Amino acid sequence: MFLSATTRSIAALIVPAGFTIGLLAAQQPATRPSSFTSAQAEAGRAAYDANCSACHLRDLKGSNEAAQLAGPNFLNQWGDKTIAELHTYLMASMPPTSPGAPGSQTMIDIVAYLLQANGASAGSQPLARDAASTLRAVVAAAGQSQTPAPQRPGAAAATPAQAPAPAARRGLTVSGQVKNFVPVTDQMLRTPDPGDWLMFRGNYKGWSYSPLKEITTQNVSDLELAWVWAMAEGGANQSHPLVHNGILFLLNPNNIVQAIDALTGNLIWEQRAGPEQRAGYGGLRSFSISQDKILFAASDARMVALDARTGRLLWETRVGDPAQGHFATSGSIAINGKVLQGLSGCARFNGQGCWISAVDIATGKLAWKFNVIAQEGTPGGDTWGTLPNMFRAGGETWIAGSYDPELNLTYWGTAQAKPWVPASRGLTVRDKVLYTGSTLALNPDTGKLVWYFQHAPAESLDLDEVFERVLVDIGDQKVVFSAGKAGILWKLDRRTGQYLAHKETVFQNVWERVDPKTGTPEYRSDIMEMRIGAWIASCPSTEGGKNWQAMSYNPEAGVVVLPLSQSCMEISARKVEFKEGSGGTAADRRFFEMPGSDGNVGKLAAYDVRTLQEVWSHEQRASYLTGVLSTAGGVAFVGDLDRSFRAHDVRTGKVLWQARLGTSVQGFPISFSAGGHQYIAVTTGLGGGSPRNVPETISPEIEYPSTGQALYVFRLRDKK
Repeated sequence: MFLSATTRSIAALIVPAGFTIGLLAAQQPATRPSSFTSAQAEAGRAAYDANCSACHLRDLKGSNEAAQLAGPNFLNQWGDKTIAELHTYLMASMPPTSPGAPGSQTMIDIVAYLLQANGASAGSQPLARDAASTLRAVVAAAGQSQTPAPQRPGAAAATPAQAPAPAARRGLTVSGQVKNFVPVTDQMLRTPDPGDWLMFRGNYKGWSYSPLKEITTQNVSDLELAWVWAMAEGGANQSHPLVHNGILFLLNPNNIVQAIDALTGNLIWEQRAGPEQRAGYGGLRSFSISQDKILFAASDARMVALDARTGRLLWETRVGDPAQGHFATSGSIAINGKVLQGLSGCARFNGQGCWISAVDIATGKLAWKFNVIAQEGTPGGDTWGTLPNMFRAGGETWIAGSYDPELNLTYWGTAQAKPWVPASRGLTVRDKVLYTGSTLALNPDTGKLVWYFQHAPAESLDLDEVFERVLVDIGDQKVVFSAGKAGILWKLDRRTGQYLAHKETVFQNVWERVDPKTGTPEYRSDIMEMRIGAWIASCPSTEGGKNWQAMSYNPEAGVVVLPLSQSCMEISARKVEFKEGSGGTAADRRFFEMPGSDGNVGKLAAYDVRTLQEVWSHEQRASYLTGVLSTAGGVAFVGDLDRSFRAHDVRTGKVLWQARLGTSVQGFPISFSAGGHQYIAVTTGLGGGSPRNVPETISPEIEYPSTGQALYVFRLRDKK
């Protein structure tokens, strides 16, 4: 998030921070447009690389919530603002984790670089921080025939992973061998050993549940730290370990994989598959083990296979195009000899769409791709109005799916269309834009779509429905649960996709009603009429009532336990130029506390899977930044922004134990056994999108260290 306004209260929503200063500057007469020097723009380029490019990319084309900073879309938004306004805004807001940290002079140098990148020419006088000229005037002064500033070397191939970084080691940087390794078969994946953790969320059904029960509600207060392992800094950390036969495999930021003795915490091997991961946004959320391979979706849209015994690189397959902005955060799931992954960075207009991919595990060859953006002339293609394929974007699949071996179906959620607001993408809320905002049921062998259910037709407010799908059998009924940013818990028949029920888990005023028979939601009237430049208030915000932090299903208690967030926003759509390479998210947002929350951003709540009634809830000021892990011992574990990792009674919500860790607790907790004992493992982490940036705005008093990414492993203390 770069050029979007934020606020801490409803009263402050009237104007963005620094806007009054900008208005005063704009009223001062200016006889000629301001300029900047070549040296100043070059200094700004270096500062931009160091402070901004991780999110906005080195080619300034933006990614996800980070806006484009060069071209017509940028000038549409900022062209009529003054240099002083832009500088004041940047000092107050950027970078989101440390506003104004580069310093005032460095920030005006960055503005000079942005002007140059948008076609302005250098002059003899440096750019002043209080300059009254508008950006459009400075750019126009270069002349209509002015050749744009030269493209920086390598910009055409810029990728989300190309944020500058010191030269790093590559390849197998620590050599070793896992002794007596036992290959992981398809049958092992279908019925995992209780002491192993072989996949994202623990099993194919996505339960985030451990059948181990040495740790119970009665003794969980005796948990103590067994060992800790420092992880790579620099990239967002939102991952989890895998464990097989007492060996823990750890996926670090920057595409680093390690094998560690789960009992002692000793390193066995380390593979640095590269490249360096962009710092600002999505972490590498999951990876897989199958046969004799560790399989992970690298941040630059590759599927990578490593020898699980030694860490040696076996093969790598490109599944997306980094030059088009593609990257990966979904992680992977191994099914029937194939490894599946999603794709991110599909917001630009390029006509390609966005897809789920399957790669043959034995050979590394691409097996199939399913495009989640319905193309012209295909089923669902008419739901994009008359837009040509070139201008159909979005639908990222940035969380790995679940799998039902009996039905041989894999279930994935999809993100919203891009730009976020229909008015920006040249459509209306009557255009459903399939297959965005949906649950997709695919045949994992062929990639064929079996059924879909669209939770958010014409999604208009960046409220994804992309998160985990949790598969539960209730008697003879086969159900798939999901919850998206709107905070609605959905219950569908996983054989057919038929709507069964839903439950609002936090306050929402986006959907006016949900059809009780079909489950089709309807926007309230002012959202249906959203226009470019008009502010619309909505709850929840893009932090999401529910985000990537996964729910857990606990079969003993018959509940799903969800980590939720309570915040609201105003959103305003931007005008977008319809040409190749344009697009993006194209909206500004301002955040505030959710009415009725009493300032509690975090909510942890349990819901009965049969009735969807709320069984208990626990609210707190700090937002939750981990998934929930529940166990057969009746305990639910979860971590938060304020460095606390807690154990709750899964039946009552009562806090039973807690520990304060080195920095914010972020990722997906797991449980495993080693040496005859049960362990709980969780990561601390930094970086991410709205789940980090919104709390920075509405709960700024919560402080945490800016380093400290690590894996913490706990077990019961020995009784003497």
